[in-house]
Order: sequence, then C-alpha cells, then structure tokens
Amino acid sequence: MHSFGYRANALLTLAITILAFMCGIASFSDNFNTPIPTTEVQVLNINWFQKKPDGDDEVSLTLNISADLQSLFTWNTKQVFVFLAAEYVTPKNSLNQISLWDGIIPTKEHAKFLIHTTNKYRFVDQGSNLRGKAFNLTLHWHVMPKTGKMSANKLVMTGYRLPETYR
Repeated sequence: MHSFGYRANALLTLAITILAFMCGIASFSDNFNTPIPTTEVQVLNINWFQKKPDGDDEVSLTLNISADLQSLFTWNTKQVFVFLAAEYVTPKNSLNQISLWDGIIPTKEHAKFLIHTTNKYRFVDQGSNLRGKAFNLTLHWHVMPKTGKMSANKLVMTGYRLPETYR
C-alpha cells in the first residue's frame, strides 16, 4: 500500500519534529535560570605607563582576576566566553573599551578561577588621554548554549585611576 520511501519520509519527519520540539523546550528552560556571578579584579601593579613615539599612551597592568561564574552553567550551556575590558570616557568618545584579557570556560568545573596575569592585549589610547584618567574594569560574558539564543551580560567594577605622570 505505502512504499518504503513514503514510510521513511514519515518517520524522518516525525523524528525531526520531535527533535525541534525538544530543542525549543531546552532553550525555553534557560529562561528560568537566574545566574548570580561574582567577580573581583585587583590592579596589583602598573608595570609601565608611557607615551609612545607616535604620541599614544600605553599602559601595562598586573591583574588578579577572581570570578565565580558557575551559576551561568545549566545543562544547556556549551561554553562561556569571558573577557575583561577597561572602559573610560574621553572628550572625543563617550565610551572607550579596551579588551585586556579573555578566555573560554568550557565547563562548570572551570568556571571558578583566580588568575594572576598581565594584560593579554595592549592597553593603548590613541592620544594622550590616559594620564590621571579614571576607568572601570568590566567583566563581560557570553553564554553559548547547545541550543537556543546566546546571551550576554557584564559586571562593572569602578574606582580605578591611572597616574598623572608617565613611568
């Protein structure tokens, strides 16, 4: 009565429909997770603060980055991309954002960490705007799920200031 092709098509359609429904439920279930990540960043030392020959300011920092991001992980989380940025205001730009460090957290077991490091990427301002500048350190994260939409958030830590003179 029904050919093999017709029966295989019906079975495949049913399997894909069930899989799509399960992916939708998995993605929807992430809405019930309310993560409460914690982080603390200490600037231990300003290794150098100099004016480069082209007139730009450059800073090298030694940092202690401590974070507990375990609450970001659910059974639908594939990995979390995290980065630390220095953010400050200049007369030319309302927001300057410079990435200092980043990493990928593959599992919940790796989501609680303490890292002692210098900035991984150069902290350079195009101009002489960094002397005496107040800045925030902001830890950003992007949660990459196994299925569903990616989410992002951040924690802002204030109260950091660069010296008035070059070292």
